[in-house]
Amino acid sequence: MKRFAISRKTLGIPYLLWLIVFVAAPLLVIVFYAFTNGQGLFSLRNLSGFFTDPNTLGTLGYSIVIAVISTLVCLLIAYPTAYFLAHSKIKSKAVIIFIFVVPMWINFSLRISALKEVLTLIEGNLAMYPFLNAIIGMTYDFLPFMILPIYNTLINLDQSYVEAARDLGANSAMAFFKVTLPLSLPGIISGVSMVFLPAMTNYVVLDMLYNSTYIMGSLIGSYFSAYNWHGGSMISLILLAIIFVFTLATGKQGDTNDQMKGGAIL
Repeated sequence: MKRFAISRKTLGIPYLLWLIVFVAAPLLVIVFYAFTNGQGLFSLRNLSGFFTDPNTLGTLGYSIVIAVISTLVCLLIAYPTAYFLAHSKIKSKAVIIFIFVVPMWINFSLRISALKEVLTLIEGNLAMYPFLNAIIGMTYDFLPFMILPIYNTLINLDQSYVEAARDLGANSAMAFFKVTLPLSLPGIISGVSMVFLPAMTNYVVLDMLYNSTYIMGSLIGSYFSAYNWHGGSMISLILLAIIFVFTLATGKQGDTNDQMKGGAIL
């Protein structure tokens, strides 16, 4: 009796079909609309319009500022938290990690609605502090995505590097800045990628916190709502290019840090 065997290539066919239908085909539609005009003819007007329209450039700049500040705030909170959890000997460490993970299981809209009520009690009129509320909302939403990668890196860090640094005369501060921090960069880069990129486009946080300002996600939505598929597609394509460059840069930085793991720098 012959055994029924399925090759790996055969098992990959459903995944390939999924990529073609739900990834490649929509992307081709976006490219088509981005580089055509209303008559379906090739045009670079949408591309030039992006770099000459102060509204789109201002929105891009504002989105980058929001993303950078939100990422820095998350990093400043997440790294000490992850470091403490990785090096503490408390028995309830797993419970604390679980507390950070639980909000990720709760509906996004419910979490932001709860935050809105808290901010309303503190500030009164949320419209008075739109930028501050945007940073608070982004930090609240993405903080777990910064803590977990850094924690996983620190918990798996070979402590013999730190012990060797101390044996060579380094104090605790020197051992941290010369050994622990450089070797934890892969976790930092992973966390930054998981916070910075969504923070540029997550306009739902701003909308739910009564923020009238635009970021890239809301700008794209406004173009498509106005049935300007050509302009919206070009903005989407440019944003995709920015994300690709950022991901490529952080990926190369991560490879460099992996090569440095062969020894500590003193």
